[in-house]
Amino acid sequence: MEKPLILVTNDDGITAMGIRALVEVACEIGEVVVVAPDSPQSGMGHAITIHNPLRLHKSLAFDQLEAYECSGTPVDCVKLAKNVVLKDRKIDLCVSGINHGSNASINIIYSGTLSAAMEASLEGIPSIGFSLLDYNHNADFEPCKPFVAKLMRHVIKNGLQEGSLLNVNIPNLPGDEIKGLMVCRQAEARWIEEFQEARDPRGQKYYWLTGKFVNDDHHSQDTDVWALDNGFISVVPSKHDLTNYSAIPALKTSLNNHAI
Repeated sequence: MEKPLILVTNDDGITAMGIRALVEVACEIGEVVVVAPDSPQSGMGHAITIHNPLRLHKSLAFDQLEAYECSGTPVDCVKLAKNVVLKDRKIDLCVSGINHGSNASINIIYSGTLSAAMEASLEGIPSIGFSLLDYNHNADFEPCKPFVAKLMRHVIKNGLQEGSLLNVNIPNLPGDEIKGLMVCRQAEARWIEEFQEARDPRGQKYYWLTGKFVNDDHHSQDTDVWALDNGFISVVPSKHDLTNYSAIPALKTSLNNHAI
């Protein structure tokens, strides 16, 4: 049988340890093509490059594997993969990551990892974004691999609902301490930002973003944050439609009752 074609990308850059682990798993499952940023692009969200030319070069980061490094964002990488590198081919699965750090809850909004997966889903490609709750450059991705492989095989075999993707976050635990997969919802949480003010050597002010993560859903046991805090891998079906459907009836009534 013909192997499924798997596109691999990320936001930590083509030399990150996480994408290497993801490529190793993907190569056991199908034919792999890598298109990833040539430098770290964390926190880029769904940004695209429109004011500068995009550069795309073959990369030797994965020996004989077909791989390309892109000067743009993670979303740029997926767009170039779909419309240039694999223009005449059907991509069976797009996987993004494995990200260094959490993309649970509200972090999906800011994440380049998940935005790359979301861009693929917009193109009708089943997609998964993987993240490990370890920001260390030398994070150990070995415990992730069996679960990553299981989810990839499942999606290739069964597909996903149209327009959907999976946001998968993995706790930083030894493999035998991970309790399994938990399908759940995105926690209602937010960042409370702080900006540290300082001065550079020339005396000019600059600001460094810091803050703390606040989980307003801390009593709920059906969220990704709860799953991760309790040793489970969180699997959240996500999509690009940001419509607040429950607010539509009340807003219609309000607007109909007030002339604008």
